[in-house]
Amino acid sequence: MHNFEKLKIWQKAIEIAVRVYEATATLPAEERYNLTNQIKRCAISIPSNIAEGAGRNHDKEFIQFLAIANGSTYELMTQLILAQKLDLFEQTTVQPLIDQLIEVSNMNYAFQKTLKEK
Repeated sequence: MHNFEKLKIWQKAIEIAVRVYEATATLPAEERYNLTNQIKRCAISIPSNIAEGAGRNHDKEFIQFLAIANGSTYELMTQLILAQKLDLFEQTTVQPLIDQLIEVSNMNYAFQKTLKEK
C-alpha cells in the first residue's frame, strides 16, 4: 500500500479538481446537469482512482487504477476543449488546465512504468 496523500501525482490531481470546480462555477445554469456535471465527475475521478489504487494490496492493482485515472484525464481534456469550442470557457481558462492534465498524464505513465519494474 502507498500513502496517496504523499504522492505528487495525487496532489497535482487534487489541485486540478479544485481549479475545475472554480472554473465550472462560471458556466451557465442550463449546463449544470449536463457538461458541467460531467466535467466535475471526471476531475474528481482522477485523484479518486489514484487514491483507490494506492489502497490496494498489490502494485498490479494500483497500475489498473492509474490507467483508469489516465483515461479520466483524457476524458476531462476532451470535455474542456468541447466547452471552449462551445464558447463556455475562454482559452485562458482551458489551456492552463490542459497543461496540468498533460503533466499529470506524463507523471502517471512514468509512475506506472516504475511500478511495473519493481
